[in-house]
Amino acid sequence: MRIAEFLREDLVFPDLAASDKAGALGELCAGLAKAYPALNTGRLTEVLLEREKLGSTGIGEGVAIPHGKLPGIPGLIAAFARSQRGVDFASIDGKPTFLFFVLFAPENSAGLHLKALARISRLFKQPQFRQSIQSADGAPAIFRLISEEDAKY
Repeated sequence: MRIAEFLREDLVFPDLAASDKAGALGELCAGLAKAYPALNTGRLTEVLLEREKLGSTGIGEGVAIPHGKLPGIPGLIAAFARSQRGVDFASIDGKPTFLFFVLFAPENSAGLHLKALARISRLFKQPQFRQSIQSADGAPAIFRLISEEDAKY
């Protein structure tokens, strides 16, 4: 499985405007709902906020991987956003979050969901990769960096 199989370039947002967790999730979900008209921004955001109640998906080092499951979607869908200012996401290290990778999986897809989360997590654990994403110029460059780095595994 490659990240480019479920992340599209038009779902890479290089300038997240939100300054809090709910706003960041809402902004990402609005982008997903625009790309997938059958989806509802409010419902997507609700699923992610429910998941956040179990514990923050802010994995530290400026990265968060909010995720959830939805009935009726045919496969994995994702969006990526970068915040220049950083967002208080209640990350495990207590630091602001700058890179957000949102993932939704079909309701009965535990294996696929976990594989995708592991792949994303491994990719974003690398300090040089995170820095290159932070300094990339726009969505096409960010998408290319993610695709190229992912292809190494």
